Amino acid sequence: MKLSILEPKGPIWQGTAKKVHLPAVEGEMCVLDFHQPFVVRLKKGKIVFGDLSLTGRRESVSIKDGLAVMRSDILTVFTQAQKE
Repeated sequence: MKLSILEPKGPIWQGTAKKVHLPAVEGEMCVLDFHQPFVVRLKKGKIVFGDLSLTGRRESVSIKDGLAVMRSDILTVFTQAQKE
């Protein structure tokens, strides 16, 4: 899926990912390719993303809160990064 993590100042990260973990207000959420469309509020935590292999690439971004929108295999996260 295409993943964009955006702040008001501009993009934090843009690229492709096979798996994304989101800190949703309702609980931790795992999103895979071609997930059903959704809009979800995010709480303070980490967005972890990468490929599906055990030894594959994994990256993370700490956030304060935000909103995630999934549509047509494009996941867009509107947030503010948190300094670690």
